[in-house]
Amino acid sequence: MRTRHAVLASLAALALTIPATAAFAADGVGKSGTQLGPDEIGRSQNVEHLTNLPSSGPLAGATGTDLAFQDNLAFVGNYNGFVVYDVTTPATPRMVTQVSCPGSQNDVTVSGTLLYLSTDSSRSDDSCQSVPQPATEKSSWEGIKIFDISDVANPRYIKSVETACGSHTHSLIPGSKVDYLYVSSYSPNATFPDCQPPHDSISIVEVPKKQPTSAKVVATPNLFPDGGYTNTSGCHDITVNPARKIAAGACMGDGIILDIKDPVAPKVIDRVRDTTNFAFWHSATFNNAGTKVVFTDELGGGGAATCNATIGPNRGANGIYDLSKDRKLTFRSYYKIPRHQFDSENCVAHNGSLIPVKGRDVMVQSWYMGGTSFWDFTDSDHPREIGYFERGPAGPAGGGGGTWSSYYYNGHVYSSDLGKGFDVLKITDADLSRAAMVKMDQLNVQTQPIYSVK
Repeated sequence: MRTRHAVLASLAALALTIPATAAFAADGVGKSGTQLGPDEIGRSQNVEHLTNLPSSGPLAGATGTDLAFQDNLAFVGNYNGFVVYDVTTPATPRMVTQVSCPGSQNDVTVSGTLLYLSTDSSRSDDSCQSVPQPATEKSSWEGIKIFDISDVANPRYIKSVETACGSHTHSLIPGSKVDYLYVSSYSPNATFPDCQPPHDSISIVEVPKKQPTSAKVVATPNLFPDGGYTNTSGCHDITVNPARKIAAGACMGDGIILDIKDPVAPKVIDRVRDTTNFAFWHSATFNNAGTKVVFTDELGGGGAATCNATIGPNRGANGIYDLSKDRKLTFRSYYKIPRHQFDSENCVAHNGSLIPVKGRDVMVQSWYMGGTSFWDFTDSDHPREIGYFERGPAGPAGGGGGTWSSYYYNGHVYSSDLGKGFDVLKITDADLSRAAMVKMDQLNVQTQPIYSVK
């Protein structure tokens, strides 16, 4: 969202006012929220903080964003480009390369030898040397960038695809011959030539794997022919579940389930609203059995303090829904972190992933300055936090920032922080230890796999 970029950039700047070494000044076990001093770490007994790598070079000082994984590599987006880490030894990650390519948010996915990058800020052109340019100018560019990562130490930018209203996020439907990207974007304006209202659609980009330079938009399905709730104007994020041929969309005022049997013609098969507590439907996660969906509400757009007694436990939270065999959603409960934060700290539900445990539904999730929360929603009516890691207010002035995405991959949790860089965590619960036996060779969290849980 165009107004959000400036907010998060300023929060990230505040978060950089303390050197990263200060993060390890105290152990902080059992401390959280308003008990923490500036940049002090707090964590539960069952969560270990293994390391932190601050952003550097061309990415220093810019906002860290989303994560993707392939083999022993972590790909981390940043408003100024992306960085690749070798996490063969998670406690001592090694930087492989970083690419300067400004254009927020730079959310990233990987598919074999291809890397996809989302640009949702109006740029002078599609190059990695572009500069900001008003969206009111027809020549401005936003959309998808494609890199060849066959030599991962030397990524090559090979193709761009312009999409209506840019690409705030994208979701990958991988294939042996063709990849499809569901591009989510929003905030149309009558003065923007390439982002005209009502924009009730998504863009679908087709990428031939053998000829990725032939990538193009092949469909722009209208998901909300009635305009959606309060002019929904597209989606913020879509999580696809390719094996089940369904997807869950978080679309500002609506939560939807999509039939994606035909990937270029998705069909809305159910739709829910929460006009009491949800302000901005942000993202979605299926449980491993495909019988539940967790939707997040990003109240305040990521820049507001919502983790306090004033806002309460049901706003800026997760909504847990049961998903029936006929793909219908039924609301069950809310989950919000129980750790109140200072009013100077931006905090709200954000990006997370499943921890693959047999017989249980467990997630790890980012909450900006609320940190990384480990929580169990096996009982849909009574979700509970089972672990956490967080930092106190950023810098002496008590500023914001915090973690954008926290994802579980092959035994560890990796977190991308807006201002602090790349964190590696480990949860030591014996009950969750078998999750480490589930080995993946690739993970794009919005392309949700069915884990072979142990």
